[in-house]
Amino acid sequence: MSTDDQDDALFKALGHRARRHILDLLKNGPQTTGHLCEALPQMDRCTVMQHLRVLENAGLVVVERRGRERWNHLDALPIHGVHERWIGPYAAYAANMLGALRKNVETGGKTPERAEGGSDDSANG
Repeated sequence: MSTDDQDDALFKALGHRARRHILDLLKNGPQTTGHLCEALPQMDRCTVMQHLRVLENAGLVVVERRGRERWNHLDALPIHGVHERWIGPYAAYAANMLGALRKNVETGGKTPERAEGGSDDSANG
């Protein structure tokens, strides 16, 4: 599967509130499918299983079978990858832009040269 396909599967998985809720439940530790179904009474077992399948295909859930039980484990590595590729760089960009805006506001919209009392070449013409 290509990186773009993996990203598409990941964003699809994160795009549904029920799947995000399942991931929140798994943050506290692995849970059986039965426990997840009990925690999500608004959904039938088949629907929970479908959501788990989407999460598994995206690499967010790892399944371990113990006898008749299916234990679901959170794998947060794909989310970390999203943070590294998208969130971190965009957050840094936004912080830099906000810093520049703040500096601009604090200097009254003047360039650093004008704020320090430097000459304005256009006024000397």
